[in-house]
Amino acid sequence: MAAPTTLSSDDYLAALRSDAARMLELAPDDLSAPVPACPGWTVGDALVHTGSVYSHKVACMRLPEGPSSEADWDHGPVERQDTGQWFQERFDELVAELTSREPDASSYTWHDDHRTVAFWYRRMAQETAVHRIDVESAFDAVTPVDHELAVDGIDEVLDWFLAYQNEDVGPDGPGRGTVAVRTGDHMWRTTLTADEAQLSREPGPADAVVSGEPSELLLWLWGRRPDTAVTLEGDKDLLRAFRDRLRVVTQ
Repeated sequence: MAAPTTLSSDDYLAALRSDAARMLELAPDDLSAPVPACPGWTVGDALVHTGSVYSHKVACMRLPEGPSSEADWDHGPVERQDTGQWFQERFDELVAELTSREPDASSYTWHDDHRTVAFWYRRMAQETAVHRIDVESAFDAVTPVDHELAVDGIDEVLDWFLAYQNEDVGPDGPGRGTVAVRTGDHMWRTTLTADEAQLSREPGPADAVVSGEPSELLLWLWGRRPDTAVTLEGDKDLLRAFRDRLRVVTQ
């Protein structure tokens, strides 16, 4: 099995630019259009959320200890300010902050093992890819996530979210056993215990398997696709528990 690869900062930046531009291309059609996979969310909500995330990450790079209060970043457009314009400003601010620093420069992040600007290149590219899909889905105009970016995104959500943040699930998380996630010649195995989600990128046995095309699989992991979008095999209770844990760490 081929090992997943992390993309270059230039690749992440190109994806970030492309997906943010796509969001802005579609959003003016109807900011009130509902996002099908996120009940209660509109296209406008998706833009404000993503722009606020951009602003928060700028604060993460500027402040050595990271944001300490909600006043440290922008949460949304002020009254009468155009949402698209506000989003563009937050995006431009993020790109300026990223490109003004070397990828290996120190930065506050929420991951103890990854404390450089490179973390935010990857995280913001993946964040924007998912929310670009949210906006596209509101207009029935979904285009797949780029193959390499999707494979990288699968690795990110299984490693940085499920394995690293499993403590958010609680001391007795659901599910016991190993779930394999497969796309093409890539495979990840996550072993769920009472209080851990242990990730391996080596082939081996599994109690359940989730497989599919990279884009569909990534979006399933993020709760943007139904079970019919992927192939599910093996222990059904374990697969439900696997997705329940994912839901907690990605919400």
